[in-house]
Amino acid sequence: MDIADQAARIKAGERRALARAITLIESGRADHRAQATELLAALGTEHEALRIGLSGTPGVGKSTFIESFGMMLTGQGLRVAVLAVDPSSARSGGSILGDKTRMDRLARDPNAFIRPSPSQTHLGGVARRTREAVALCEAARFDVILIETVGVGQSETVVAQMADVFLLLLAPAGGDELQGVKRGIMEMADLIVINKADGDLKATATRTQADYAGALRLMRKRPQDPEGYPRAMTVSALEDRGLPEVWAALQELAEWRKDEGHWTRTRAAQARYWFEEAVRAALLAQLDTAQARSRLAALSDAVSQGHQDPAAAAQAFVRELAAD
Repeated sequence: MDIADQAARIKAGERRALARAITLIESGRADHRAQATELLAALGTEHEALRIGLSGTPGVGKSTFIESFGMMLTGQGLRVAVLAVDPSSARSGGSILGDKTRMDRLARDPNAFIRPSPSQTHLGGVARRTREAVALCEAARFDVILIETVGVGQSETVVAQMADVFLLLLAPAGGDELQGVKRGIMEMADLIVINKADGDLKATATRTQADYAGALRLMRKRPQDPEGYPRAMTVSALEDRGLPEVWAALQELAEWRKDEGHWTRTRAAQARYWFEEAVRAALLAQLDTAQARSRLAALSDAVSQGHQDPAAAAQAFVRELAAD
C-alpha cells in the first residue's frame, strides 16, 4: 500500500479509501498493523468531529434513531459517519453486520458513511479498533461521528472513552427512579433519550422520562456538566419528532465543554487511556509465542491436576516471562 496516496485519498473524502483503511486497521496481521500505524501517523489530527457515543438495550430502536437522526443532520449539510459495532458469536466468532440493511435510506445518502464492525472478543460495547476508525473518519472530514455500541447493558461504558458526548437510548417503561440511579452506564450518560414516544406508548414514554429526570436530580453533579445536564428527553424516531431538540442539546453541551476547557481535557485523558490500553495489548501479544504457549500449557495442566495453586502458577509464569 502507498501510505501517502492512501492518506491523501482519505483526506479528500473518498469513501472507498476510507473503507479500505478501516479494513486495514481491523486486521490482526503484523504487517497490516505496521501499515495501519504508519497511515494514522500520516493522517495526523487536523480535523475534529463531534463524536457521539450511542448505546441502548437491543430492540430499543437504535438503528431507527440513528437513521432518522443522521438524515436530519445530512439535510442540514453535515457529513455523518456511523460506526456500528455488531455482536460476535461466542461459538463461531461470526457477526451478521446488518446495520446498513436497517439504515437503507442513510446508507444511500452521499453525505453519510456507515461501517459495521464485529465486536469479536472485545468487551465494553465497542470493537478493539473503533477508536482508530474514529480517527480515520475525522481525517476524512466528517462533521459528526456516531459510535453505536453493541447494546448489552450496564457495563457498556468503554464508548465514553472515545466520545465527546454520550447518549443513552431507552424504551418506554424501561425502568423507574431506582434503575435510573444505578452506577455504570447511567452515570456516564449525558443525555437519556426515551425512544418510541408515539402512538399508545407516548404517555408511557413521558412517564419514563419523568422518572429518569427525577433520578438524575439525585445524582452528584459532574464538573463537565453545565446546569440542566445530564437530562432526560423523549423522541419518536419513527415519526421524526424530538430529534432537533436532541441535536440542540448535544450542540449546547459540546459548546459549553469547549468554552470551559473540558473538551480538551477529556480528549487528553482519552488519549492517555488508549495509550495504556495499547501497552496492555502489546504485553498480551508477548504470550502468543511458541515458547510462552508451551510453558502456559504445562502450568495449566499442573493447575488442572491440582499440583499447583492457580495464583502461584500465574506468578511463576509472569516471572519467567519477565526474565526472558
